[in-house]
Amino acid sequence: MTLTAPARSRWTRTGLYVLVVLTVGAYLPSPLLPGYQDDFGFGDLTMTLIYATFALVSAPALLLLGTATDVVGPRSVLRASLIAGAVASLCFALASSPLWLVAGRAAQGVALGTATGAASVLISQNARERAALLASTAFVAGTAAGPIVGGVLAEHAPAPFVLPFLLHLVALGYGWSRVSALPASAPGGRWRPSRPRVPAGMRAVFGLSAATGFLAWTAVGLFLSLIPALLDRAGHTDLAVSGCVLGAVLICSVLTQPLVSRWGAHRAQLLGLCALFVSLVLLALAGGGTALVTLIAAVTAGAGHGLAYGGATAAVERTVPPAQRGAITGALYLAFYLGAGCPAIAVGLIALGEPLGTATSWVAIAAAGLVLLTLLVTESLAPGRSARQHRRNASGRATTHFTSAERGGGRRPGARPPRERGASAARPILGRRAPRTGAGGPPGAGGAAQLQRQGGPGDAASSTW
Repeated sequence: MTLTAPARSRWTRTGLYVLVVLTVGAYLPSPLLPGYQDDFGFGDLTMTLIYATFALVSAPALLLLGTATDVVGPRSVLRASLIAGAVASLCFALASSPLWLVAGRAAQGVALGTATGAASVLISQNARERAALLASTAFVAGTAAGPIVGGVLAEHAPAPFVLPFLLHLVALGYGWSRVSALPASAPGGRWRPSRPRVPAGMRAVFGLSAATGFLAWTAVGLFLSLIPALLDRAGHTDLAVSGCVLGAVLICSVLTQPLVSRWGAHRAQLLGLCALFVSLVLLALAGGGTALVTLIAAVTAGAGHGLAYGGATAAVERTVPPAQRGAITGALYLAFYLGAGCPAIAVGLIALGEPLGTATSWVAIAAAGLVLLTLLVTESLAPGRSARQHRRNASGRATTHFTSAERGGGRRPGARPPRERGASAARPILGRRAPRTGAGGPPGAGGAAQLQRQGGPGDAASSTW
């Protein structure tokens, strides 16, 4: 079916709206967790497990249900995700014990894990070149809006533990009407759970991007899960302030993500990892006890998250084969979800024997060490070094078609030719083929052409990792 430009734009906005409204719901409870802890009397481990349940459920949901779009179409999958989101909001609005909170977080994980694949397909089919940037920005924008809305409503509106989730139900209802306007397409086929499968030609790119994205969401996960409780124990009880500190992390991320296309994926990841390292060191030193230092660390973490997460997504997007885009994107988001949830569990376990601030500092120091290691590995794959090696290899392959006399008296492959050569210097190299420039080849094919075609240093890196 041929779609008009207005229809493509409308469907793209529908996919973006679903991503935003579900991520808002997933992070609405973040500034409210200290209040739930006081009301229900559970410990720090339970609090971190409640937060991490979302990530621990959304990752399997992404693998199990991510391919359902290929069988039943985006409309049915997005409808199911909206129903799961509504169940989650009802669990929080009616919560009377920690089990309600765990059930609500699990439903949020199912909702967003199910919607991620379907919304990404809907956006990529209609937005084309801008799909990756739009999807990642929507995901982060919803994550930023959730704690801000939750904190402001909890501080300045009645029924702080009910009203945010009732408003979210209204937003989900509007999303249902938008999704219902999508065509009832049913591609058919057999549903089967997906599993992470990465082609051999892009495993280096994927591995480094997954590690970078994991650490970016590790830093964000530490802030979103623990900062409200740490600020509350330090005497900063204003929930609006807590929500705005959390929102500042993701707002800065949204603002820095457009720089990825200007600086290139490789350079963006380098700068993002540097900022993440600084933020984690500040968090380890402050332990959430100082609001000003915590805010500076949050802003720095947000800027680093936008560059690192955006660069990781862009690097994979440029190298992924079109036929395997869904499976590889799902595997990448699996790393993101685990990064957001696992550190909170580690803090909760350490907090069984240590104060929460100390546990946070220890995990932040460990994460900073991993960031530094990843930064060194990323720096070792500098674009200039990779490009020079690529040219040397290409030069060596080209000169193997000639005798030592034809190469200029046994000159080594890739060496700089003398300034003055004989007439034979003008002889064309007949055995060398022009690099391939067409799309659709295997990963790594036409690498020289890609290096000539791409302008930024980060783009060159993404073609040679």
